[in-house]
Amino acid sequence: MAGKVQMRTPRDRLRHAILFELIALALVAPLGGLVFDVDVGHFGVVALVSTTLAMLWNYGYNLVFDVALLRLGLGLKKSLRLRAVHAVLFEAGLLILLVPFIAWYLAVPLWEAFLMDVSLAGFYLVYAFAFNWLYDLAVPLPSPDG
Repeated sequence: MAGKVQMRTPRDRLRHAILFELIALALVAPLGGLVFDVDVGHFGVVALVSTTLAMLWNYGYNLVFDVALLRLGLGLKKSLRLRAVHAVLFEAGLLILLVPFIAWYLAVPLWEAFLMDVSLAGFYLVYAFAFNWLYDLAVPLPSPDG
């Protein structure tokens, strides 16, 4: 008989989240500064504000999206198509929030800020895949036996 599936503990999830963000910031600031020829400190501020806004947006967006689904009588179970719509709208909203900030803070045109934001999103896509894979290897899930 298969054992009970074990999930990560709240402490492990917190460690995961903190490590994810700290390593990302340590990578993004110098890489972004180099790629976009921007002072590393300034790009670090962009990365920090972007991360903070993304976390706040994630919370609020998902709450509003779920409330909207319930009010429309659709329930919370999302089809593949609805998940795609959810993801696209999330990224579009984040883009709308971040591009003006990046343009203002770095004193660059909106188009350049847009390219920076899209680059950050691409970085985080690859980084999240690699980080989570390596984290699972380094900190395996607890065995069902304890």
